[in-house]
Parts: sequence; structure tokens; C-alpha cells
Amino acid sequence: MNALQNATSPYLLAHKDNPVEWRVWSDAVLAEAEAAGKPILLSIGYAACHWCHVMNRESFSNAETAKTINDNFIPVIVDRVQRPDLDQMYQAAGNLMGFNGGWPLTIFLTPKGHPFFVAGYLPDVEKLGQPAFTRVLDDVIALYRDKREDVETSANGVYRQMQMLLDRNMAGQAEAIQLDIAALRIGQRYDIFLGGQLSYLANGGMKFPQTIFLDIMWRAYMRSGIQQFLQMVTTTIDATVLGGLFDHIGGGFFRYTVDERWLTPHFEKMLADNALIVEFLTGVWQFNRNGLCRQRIEETVGWMLRDLTMDNGFAAGFEAESEGEEGKYYLWTEAEIDAALSGTFAQRFKSVYGVTRDGNHTGGRNILSRMGHPQPQLTEADEALLVKQRGMLLAARDKRVKPARDETLLADWNGLAIAALAQAGAALDRADWVKAAITAFDQVVKALGEGDRLYHSANDGVRGAQGFADDYAHMARAALFLWEVTGEKRFLDAAKGWVGTLNDHFWNNEKGGYCTTADDAETLIVRARVLYDQAVPSANGTMTWVLTRLGQITGEGHYGQRARAQLEAFADEYGRAWASCASYLNSLETFVSGFQVVVVGPRNNPRTQELIKVVWGKVLPNRLLYVVDSGEALPTGHPAFGKGMVNGTPTAYLCSRAECSVPITSAVTLSQVLTLPPRAPVGTA
Repeated sequence: MNALQNATSPYLLAHKDNPVEWRVWSDAVLAEAEAAGKPILLSIGYAACHWCHVMNRESFSNAETAKTINDNFIPVIVDRVQRPDLDQMYQAAGNLMGFNGGWPLTIFLTPKGHPFFVAGYLPDVEKLGQPAFTRVLDDVIALYRDKREDVETSANGVYRQMQMLLDRNMAGQAEAIQLDIAALRIGQRYDIFLGGQLSYLANGGMKFPQTIFLDIMWRAYMRSGIQQFLQMVTTTIDATVLGGLFDHIGGGFFRYTVDERWLTPHFEKMLADNALIVEFLTGVWQFNRNGLCRQRIEETVGWMLRDLTMDNGFAAGFEAESEGEEGKYYLWTEAEIDAALSGTFAQRFKSVYGVTRDGNHTGGRNILSRMGHPQPQLTEADEALLVKQRGMLLAARDKRVKPARDETLLADWNGLAIAALAQAGAALDRADWVKAAITAFDQVVKALGEGDRLYHSANDGVRGAQGFADDYAHMARAALFLWEVTGEKRFLDAAKGWVGTLNDHFWNNEKGGYCTTADDAETLIVRARVLYDQAVPSANGTMTWVLTRLGQITGEGHYGQRARAQLEAFADEYGRAWASCASYLNSLETFVSGFQVVVVGPRNNPRTQELIKVVWGKVLPNRLLYVVDSGEALPTGHPAFGKGMVNGTPTAYLCSRAECSVPITSAVTLSQVLTLPPRAPVGTA
């Protein structure tokens, strides 16, 4: 028996029958290790991680291996989805020790929690270039037994580096010129032929959609009109929406591809990734009305609402494997395609999606893709046929054993999904998507909220750890988008309350910026204060945007002051490590050049709606829409305070800093004015 029998995490429950005597992370575990004089074996993974499951089956289920672990270590297992603070800290430690990152993370710690040896996936026997787990265990046992003093010295050195990396002084002067410099540097790393960031690995490496980096180049194109930025963005979008990264049958995007041509995905599908892609594609559609972008938005949102909805919120995602095999649910042989599409023009489907007898994957199976093979000329009738055929294949696929769903309700990931649905719903005139966003918001507040405090996660109604900075930042951002779309004051109040909690319990009074954990949360060996984006945009990157928006909406200067302090707290770091700070850079642009479109008029008035739809029809990444409904008034500190409708007609004003434009009552005129948004000034922020 181990300590996982009563766990709520699906990842931990998958290990409950291991012969390994697992513990969950706690101060008591560190005390136990100290008393026993044993090192800690820490394993971090998550439910959708394929190689985590492989290691579980091969290594942690092996009785002989488990005995070695139990006799010589204090084994601790962590679900990174439930404890991103631990994962953030020990992934950083792994990087310092030469580990490239990823999951499973296998890391050995002293009883004080200081790391001294790191690895990733370790099989039961040597294969795939990885040493056998038992060999690694024997080596670590000998090292800790025979060279304890050296281990302690090394571990203490890593610990000091962790402190420097995760909580050093990063203050400096924020300069808007860095926006263009970062865009150029990021663009230089992009594959101009296939899209995505170039990999310098010998095998071509993996490719991720990385929409927050695309957003930097997208914004650079908006500012400068330089076509190379547009080319890199559109080339990457084409690859992601047409290639194997997208699930052409069921909708939604996989996390990444293992090849540079965007064909073979790692088959896990996560809420956060899809939310970020939907939000970015919405901006692209606002710019060029690209029909394929709209289709992918609709298909992905359709998948989220169909397969991820759980008690009105959204589940974390789906595993990569079913029946013990990665991707089995999503792969097709030619014979299976023929059988499922019997009675239709199956050959047309096969030619469009690259289906062949030999297949493009193992065992003669096919990954469906509309890239990398000759495409026939398609008519509207052909596309209609393909829609029907995809529906037939979805019905056939639904009879297979589905990958397991991680039913963890996460505040930060749901915040991303709510923000994406609110924006896409407003832009594409889908009231049902906005309603789904509101419903999910209410569920997060109900399941994870307690006054102005949040919990990070819940499983089956059981709450997990206290909320982290990312939870507050992304839920506050989601709340501000819902306020922008609906005008409901409760969303603005929620955002202000969560920002108040961040300021009271997460702000570092000495160095500035928000810590990952609250001042009254569990104490870890390092209280991290980071800028780097990981699976989701960082809290410190996001909060500049949130604070800037609250300052614009309320007219209260303390929000803008905190936004500036937030920028300056990390200004030295983003100049050095711009490749990891995309959300910070994008928020910097909003702080520098953000403006408001204030629409005064009854929200249900058709003329008011015309003005609102003009705003949502434009790609304006730095704008805020403020609708002043009947009976409402702008705050006294707002630049448009006192301005109203002209001759009883709904009226728009463009406001930047303390100034507003002349009144605009024509939707056509407003559209013309917003076609060329204000450019960010060059200089000091």
C-alpha cells in the first residue's frame, strides 16, 4: 500500500497500485527523509503524458525496482497539473543541471529538498538511448552512500543557483524599443519554409504552435507592416491548421508534433493549448476574414464544448494513449477509411487527407493531414462532401476506446478558455460561446472560489492546493474580457478582488513582481518570482495587461502605478531572456500604446450594436471596449467622463491616456478610424 489510495488526481491514482511506497509532497516527507537519512526520489508527471504512463508500466510496477526504491529512498510523486509550483521549481533545477525539461521528471533530492541528480523517462531496461532505471538507482545509491559530502556540496550549489534564477533582483528600465528587437530576434529563429521555431537538433526536433511568440510577430506586423513578420505567422498558421497537429475528425489541436514537418503529433490534447490557439486565430480572422481560420475556431470550440465540458467548467485534457498505445484512437488504415465511408466518394477524402495503403505512420496507419502531398482542386460540393465524411468518421471513431480524460478543474486553464470563448464569441457573433464562457466562469467561482481567494484545482469536488499567482492572473483577465463583452459589473468586481489578493498576498515588497505562491501558503525551499512563460503565459507577464486594463476602466491611478512597477521589476530580465518572456512583451505594448473605444448608448439599441460590432470586427490587440449603457456613468477619473451621446444618437470616442477624440456616431466612420490603429511610440515606457 502507498499513500495514493485517497488521491483525487487521475495521475496519482494511476500509481496507487504500484509496489512503490509513494508519498505525496509535504513538510512531513522532508522530515521523514531527514530522520531516515535517505534521499528523496521525486517523480513529476501528469495524466496526459504518454512517457509518464510508459514509465509507470515498465519501472514503477516492477516489484524488484520498487524494493530498491523503498529500501533506499523516500519516494514522492507529484501531479504537475495540481502542483505547478513544485514543477516550476524542480524543472528549473533540472535545467540548471543540464536536463532539457519535460515529463516525466525524475529528480533526486537531499532531505532538505535540494536536488543533486536529474533524469527524465527511465525504462526498466536500457533502450531508446536511456539507461535502465535500476542502473540509475544503483549509481545514485552508491553516490549518496560513498560521497555524501560531495553530494551535499553539489546540492547546496544547485540550491543557490535556483535562488538566483527564481528570486533574484531583475529590476531595470522598461523600453518600448525592445518590442521590435524581440520580434526580430524571434523571427530569426523561425522556419520560413515550414513554420514554427527552428530546431537545431539532429533529428529535426519537435514543433509547438507557441501562439504567444506568434503574437509578438503578429503585433510587430501590425506596428510596422513588414511583410516578413506576416509571412512567418501565416506559414506557421497554415502548418498548424492543415497538418497533423490538428485533429481533422474531432476538432482540437494536439500539443506538439515530433517532426519539423508538422505531421506526427504527440497525441495529448490539452485545454490550455487549445484556448490559446482559439484566441490567436480569432485575431487573425478579425484581420483577414480567413474562412479556414474561422472553421478551425468553430471546430476547436465545438470540441471543447462537446468533449471537455464537465460540470459547466472544462476538464484539463485527454491522454495521448488508449489501450496502452499512443495515438491509437486517432489513426486510420486505408481499409478502415474505406469501410467507414462506404457509399460515398472515399477516394476524394483519401486524396485530400493523404491516406494511402502503406500509411504515414507505423503499421500501415495514417495520420490525417492536408499538407505535404498534392492537393486536388476542390469545389464547394467537394468541401460539403468532406464535412459529411468527417462526420461519418467521427461516428466510427466514437466506437473505439477513447483516451482517458483528466477531469481536473484548473482555475488558470479555465481562465484561458473563458477569455478565448468570450473574445471568439463576440468577434464571430456566437452568443452561445459567450454564454458558455459565463457558465464556466461561474463554475470556477463556485468550485474554486472563497471570497477573493481561489484554489488552484478540484477533482470530484475536492479542492487541491491554494491558488497560485497564475490562477488569479488568468481568471482576472477572463473576468475583464467578460465585462468587456457583457458589461456586467460583477465581472469587473471579481477582477478587482483577485488583483487585490495578488497585491496583498503575492507581491514581493522588496523586489517587486508577484511570487508564484501566497505569503500564507506552504513554504518551499525557494519562493519563486518568475517571468518565464511555460505551459501558460506567466502571471507576471499577464498582470501588466490586467493592471493596465483596470487603470483604463476605473481611472484609478494606483493600477497604472502598479503596472509600471511590475514592468520595471523585470525589465533587466526580459532584455536578457526575451525568448522566454513573450507575455511580458505583449503586455508591455498594451501598457505603452493601449487605447479605449468608449461607446455611449443603450446596449440594446441597434445603433449601439453597430458600433460595438465594428470594434469586435477589427484586430486591435491593444484596445479596450468600454460600453456605457443607459443609466451608467464613467468614473470621474476616466478621460471620457462627462461625454455622452450626440443628439440622442449612440456615440463612440477613442481615448488614449488623458485625451479623447471627437465624437463618432457613424459605424462606417468608426471602422475607417480603427483600420489603422495607433502605433506604439519608440522610447521609454
